[in-house]
Amino acid sequence: MERQRKRIGILYHFSPKWMGGVIYILNIVKVLNFLKDEDKPELFLFYNSNLQRFVDELDYPYLHKIERPYPSVYSTFIKSFLLQKNLFVANLISEYKLNTIFPLHDYPVQSKTNCKLISWFADLQHLHYPSFFSYIKRFERYLRVQFILRNTKDLVVSSYDVKSDFYRFFDIPNHVKFHVYHFVSIVDKFPTYTKEQVCKEFNLPDNYFVISNQFHKHKNHKVAFKAIAKLKKQGQIIHLVLTGKLPEDSGSQYINELKKILDENELHNQVTFLGVIPRDMQLSVMRHADAILQPSLFEGWSTVIEDAISLQKPVICANLSVNVEQLKEKGTYFSAHNATELSEILISKDFSAIPSPIYESYEERVTNAAHVLLKILT
Repeated sequence: MERQRKRIGILYHFSPKWMGGVIYILNIVKVLNFLKDEDKPELFLFYNSNLQRFVDELDYPYLHKIERPYPSVYSTFIKSFLLQKNLFVANLISEYKLNTIFPLHDYPVQSKTNCKLISWFADLQHLHYPSFFSYIKRFERYLRVQFILRNTKDLVVSSYDVKSDFYRFFDIPNHVKFHVYHFVSIVDKFPTYTKEQVCKEFNLPDNYFVISNQFHKHKNHKVAFKAIAKLKKQGQIIHLVLTGKLPEDSGSQYINELKKILDENELHNQVTFLGVIPRDMQLSVMRHADAILQPSLFEGWSTVIEDAISLQKPVICANLSVNVEQLKEKGTYFSAHNATELSEILISKDFSAIPSPIYESYEERVTNAAHVLLKILT
């Protein structure tokens, strides 16, 4: 007799502009595919129509894809208060007989339910770098955290570094249980493009470093630009390849700062902007790079570093405590604002000659993550 599968609701309502959140949920579904069939839960994915293209790529045997707009946040908060019921999820629980819902961002009140309601908060960047957020955004994030801490019993965070931030910035109620789930990068199909094909396709030199980040200020591309500018003055030519979506605002202050560094140091022939490219091609560009650069000023848990680990590529990154938690002794670290230090690292050795494997096997990492996640969800 087949064992009854747990019924888990997955809320997928992030903006497509926040690729971190979009990819996080995709990987939640994909990683569970690494469980034995008898251990796989039944998943109910509730999503907005603007995420359809991402939902279409999911192939999980016990997945129900349900297009369902997310309720209006402000009015649903008010109605939830009045009725003392969490109306963001109440109907989902009863209609689909759910055992668990994840990730629950909006938690206006505690509800009497046997369904396990699990919150998630990616990071507390707004408290480390408030200038990167508008006042309204900072206030919204503050309120959301306060309601989660008041009402949730289970809170998932992406790293022990984020967990320590919660204890640093907030008084944590005794009823809140933290779960640390280390996101892992799922590679649906490992790239097969050769280095020659990649370099020909994008007109790249044989040796290059790659940064695969969106162009937000905290991603700190500037330090890499300044590093290669210093090396150019010394007669050392380093090529950078950048993937990621450029801001829609053509007047972006951050992009203008980057362009200024390129113009003043005549670096245009040393930096290649690829923009958003297909996932298999992006992974190919990363696979054939000498190393992956992650100069970010802040991360909750780096998707780029996870991609590098899955591809067995060396990583040069800012010495954030979360990066050290992620890479341990396998990473090469520099001070996030120190372009001189980074420039010295870039020419310190031949990163392309580092033997593989560098990290534990892909299958082992992903399977372990699947079991950790299942334990949290059930």
